[in-house]
Amino acid sequence: MSIITDRDRALEIIQDLNNKKVSMAILGTASHWNVEAILIAASRFASKNRIGEIPLAVGITFNYPYMPQAKRVTYAGDPRYGFISIMEHLKVLCSGKGSPYSNVVVLPHLDHADPVKDRWALTEGLPYLASVMFDAQKYPPGENISLTSEYAAQYGDQVLVEGIMEELSVEGHATGKGDDRYVEKAVDYISRTGVDFLVADLGTEQQSSSIGKGHYLGGRARELTAELGKAMLVLHGTSCLSAEQMAQLPNDGIVRVNMWTRIARESGQYAAQKLVERMERIKEGDFDSCDSRKYLFDSTEKAADIMEETLGLLGYRNLG
Repeated sequence: MSIITDRDRALEIIQDLNNKKVSMAILGTASHWNVEAILIAASRFASKNRIGEIPLAVGITFNYPYMPQAKRVTYAGDPRYGFISIMEHLKVLCSGKGSPYSNVVVLPHLDHADPVKDRWALTEGLPYLASVMFDAQKYPPGENISLTSEYAAQYGDQVLVEGIMEELSVEGHATGKGDDRYVEKAVDYISRTGVDFLVADLGTEQQSSSIGKGHYLGGRARELTAELGKAMLVLHGTSCLSAEQMAQLPNDGIVRVNMWTRIARESGQYAAQKLVERMERIKEGDFDSCDSRKYLFDSTEKAADIMEETLGLLGYRNLG
């Protein structure tokens, strides 16, 4: 396995996936066990489908108020040490001789980075990263454009930059859902900011607990891609989509797909059920049943299963 932090190489990989009708998976993490689950899923998928090297992104938020993943990594709750810990963990799994994940290529990604609160990650953290989502959605439109364009101009030669032009609510659909001028505004936003990718409002819901109930705006994705003349859209809120909806994404100009909530929730539910099933052995003091390692490994295995399925839906079999 290798970690890609070079901007040009990262862009080349993403474009190659797009040419093969594959949407790159951005699989989120807030723990070391989930990092390895990502690698297990990718390595297993590659082996089954005769893929020499399989590329994906491992994403992490910093101080994002709705889900500060870097804070959740360690008991101490310091986002810097959580962030570095995850990146170094990836490096260890990469560099070990005979690594079981030697067929996985990782493009580390900083997600939902606030221009002020996450300044450290957006600057000092860049050597660890292939891409960042510069998240100025809480600012007025003009200020969003100004902040995003300034960041892209200053750091865009070091890292791929995703931008977002409107508020993407975690409580429901993004605010641009009913905007008849959305495509026009999006094209203008991209031209004025110089971002590499746009986190587009396509009707999905972040941190959704309902699978298959999202109203995915595929027509908007295709229209926007046509107006831009190239595929450069990123989708959030994937947990609310059905398998059929996800399978359509590579055909609609979605180059990157962000997913974490469903994986974390369902793997935790699975591990909890397994814990209940061995409760009698726990009460008896059986060490392996009591050890937290068992719960974490159950979570890891379930998360890897979900992520492996996700890779198939995003077109990764086309790499075989």
